[in-house]
Amino acid sequence: TADAEYATFIEKLRNFEGIAEHEVPEEFKGKLRPYQKAGYDWLLFLQDFRFGGILADDMGLGKTVQTIVLLLHEKKRGASKPTLVVAPTSVVFNWRHELEKFAPGLRVLQFTGVDREKSTEQFSEYDVILTTYGTLRRDVLMLREFPFNYVILDESQNIKNPNSQTAKAVRLLTADFRLVLTGTPIENNTIELWSQFAFLNPGMLGSQRYFQTRFATPIEKKGDKETAAFLQKLVQPFLLRRTKEQVADELPPKSESIFYASMTAAQANLYNYWRDYYRAAVLQNLKTKGLGRSRFVVLEGLVKLRQIACHPQLIEPNTDRDSGKFNAMMEQLREIIAEGHKVLIFSQFVKMLTIMRKQLDAENIAYTYLDGRTRNREAKVQQFQENEDIPLFLISLRAGGTGLNLTAADYVFHFDPWWNPAVEMQATDRTHRIGQKRHVFVYKFITQGTVEEKVLQLQTRKKKLVDSLISTDAAFFKQLSTEDIETLFE
Repeated sequence: TADAEYATFIEKLRNFEGIAEHEVPEEFKGKLRPYQKAGYDWLLFLQDFRFGGILADDMGLGKTVQTIVLLLHEKKRGASKPTLVVAPTSVVFNWRHELEKFAPGLRVLQFTGVDREKSTEQFSEYDVILTTYGTLRRDVLMLREFPFNYVILDESQNIKNPNSQTAKAVRLLTADFRLVLTGTPIENNTIELWSQFAFLNPGMLGSQRYFQTRFATPIEKKGDKETAAFLQKLVQPFLLRRTKEQVADELPPKSESIFYASMTAAQANLYNYWRDYYRAAVLQNLKTKGLGRSRFVVLEGLVKLRQIACHPQLIEPNTDRDSGKFNAMMEQLREIIAEGHKVLIFSQFVKMLTIMRKQLDAENIAYTYLDGRTRNREAKVQQFQENEDIPLFLISLRAGGTGLNLTAADYVFHFDPWWNPAVEMQATDRTHRIGQKRHVFVYKFITQGTVEEKVLQLQTRKKKLVDSLISTDAAFFKQLSTEDIETLFE
């Protein structure tokens, strides 16, 4: 009976002596750092007591990886139901990539897009169902009928407004366990915390009205420190947050990650059109003129495809087509800034930086900016280094790759990495150098299925190409065979 279950639960709580250590499943293709292992043990402690929780580590510390180990544990213990992972559209592909990399044994279904099957019948054949907040809202009446093992919300700030359609939808889902991931459990006000707990542990913080009266109003309107401390005490067992500074001893001085994004449908249509156009032109040129004399059309085609992979507006300024990679980058950027970090963003296209500036202005995010025409470089650097209210520095790779000391930043984004890793390394070293006391996270953003991903594969294959400091497109071109060129335009 329910009473007997409750009595057993209370007895278990009374006898609790600390979080137990668990074996990491051998199917995990990676290595957990000590704090990540502690995170995994904490997730299993929550499971043991049937609590929901918030994993709120700083961005870059591996919330996804800790969750993947948990998913492998579930498969190993014979969980009969699949887990639903809900993420923003811009990061779904990266989830898929990380799952393939660290847990190739898990069966994953991507339940997104207009072509998705409008039924949950096939769900039971999979371990993990990946979907987006938008798809969840649209299909909630169907999804609520399916019993999941875990429901995991990534970037759970998406449900911070308890009255939004998204927050209401996730509360309707049926699951044995619930977990949310976010670098920023509270961005603006305490009601955001209530909204996440209404999903995780319904009733724990009372009704929304009760929470508003008991906690939100005293804390926000009256600055009541006692109430704030009590709320913190209440949620503490269910919230695990480690900052970069707290785990600095376990981190290498610099971590590099590749963030994969998929194209939006409109972007993919444009990309495919130009790829087909240039493939025909390049193959024709190779056949009639040979490799040496086809250089111009190859480089022209590569630049155009690179631009579309970054943002369709680079070749069609007035288009309303959006960019999957740009959306993904903005999503990550908002989280990092909300966590209080400083970021350098490098792009080789000044026009791309202009698109970024437009969006940042619209969102009232402060930044400094530097390209080849900037006169007062020192003043810009000083502004970024010393002003805590400016979290962001946009830099043209050609202009700002060398000679700048930007140790205030602890995150680096390469928006459009290309064939010259040496230039990228120089740019990264603006922040990762003497005087930098913090760990630096470097992210390369790659649009999956485009020339960007193919060049990355080429770099791996042609070690010589990476080792020789190739500084120009022409030098890169000389390293390529006819087969390489054909691959780039596939």
